Amino acid sequence: MPRSLSLSRWLLLLAIVMLAGCATIAPPRTDDPLEKYNRKVYKFNDSLDKAIIRPVAIGYRKVTNAPVRKGVTNFFTNIRMPITVVNDLLQARPKQAAQSTGRFVVNLTIGFVGFFDPASQFGIPLDNSDFGITLARWGFPEGDYLMLPLFGPSTGRDIWRIPVDSYFLDPLSYFSSNYHYHGLQYLPQVIYLVNLRARAIDAESFLNSAYDPYVFLRDAYRQQRLYDIYDGNPPDSAIQHMQGLDDKNFDPDELLDQQHKWENSHPGQTNKGSQ
Repeated sequence: MPRSLSLSRWLLLLAIVMLAGCATIAPPRTDDPLEKYNRKVYKFNDSLDKAIIRPVAIGYRKVTNAPVRKGVTNFFTNIRMPITVVNDLLQARPKQAAQSTGRFVVNLTIGFVGFFDPASQFGIPLDNSDFGITLARWGFPEGDYLMLPLFGPSTGRDIWRIPVDSYFLDPLSYFSSNYHYHGLQYLPQVIYLVNLRARAIDAESFLNSAYDPYVFLRDAYRQQRLYDIYDGNPPDSAIQHMQGLDDKNFDPDELLDQQHKWENSHPGQTNKGSQ
C-alpha cells in the first residue's frame, strides 16, 4: 500500500523552495528526459487528488482540531523512527542513530506512545534520513526525475525508498502484514496518509500561484532532497547545477517576465487560499 500521496509531502516543501531563492519558473531542463511521461502521471495524480484524496483530507480537518492533528503527526513521526535509525547506521553515522533511538524511546515512553514530543523539548534533534539519502551518500547518482502514480515525486535513486523504507523497515507495514483484522490492519496506514495530505492543504497556495505547477513541484522535491543529503548545507555548485543556473542559455529576466505575465492574467490566483 502506498506510503505517500502525490502532493501531500512535497507541497509542504514549496515554502522552503521560496525561502531558498528558487524562481517560480524554472529554466528549460535537460535532466528531465521523461518529462512527457511525468506530466501525464502528474495530471493523473492531480485529478485523483482533487476527486478523492483532498476531499477526504478536508473532511478530516473538519472533524479534528489542530492539537489532535499535531498529536497524530507526532505519533506517526515517532513510530516510523526505526527507518531513520537503520539508515543512519547504513551511512555509518552512529551519533545520529543514537539520537534518533533516543527520540524514539523518550517519545514512546513519557510522550504517551509518541502523541507528544518531549524529545524536542529535551533538545534531541529530529533526523529524517531514508534509503534514498543512504544511496546518495554511498555515491549512487540521482538518476532521472520520476513522477510515480500515487507515490508522487521521485528519482531513479529515490525510488528504492519504496521497497526498503516503506515495506521492509516501516513498522506500519510490519503491522499490516502480520496482523489481520478483516481489513482493519490497514487503518493506521490510511490515517497516516490522510493526516499527511491534510497537513499539505495550508501550503497549496504556493502550488496554485506557480506558473507551471509540475515544474515547481519537481524543483521543490529535488531541492529538498539535495538539502537532506548535505544536512542542510549543500555546496553552491550543486545548487546552481540543480537549478540550471550554470546553463549558458538560462535567462532569469525572461523567466521572471513570464511569471509576471502569468500573474497578471490570473488575478487573485497568487493569493488563493485553501479550503
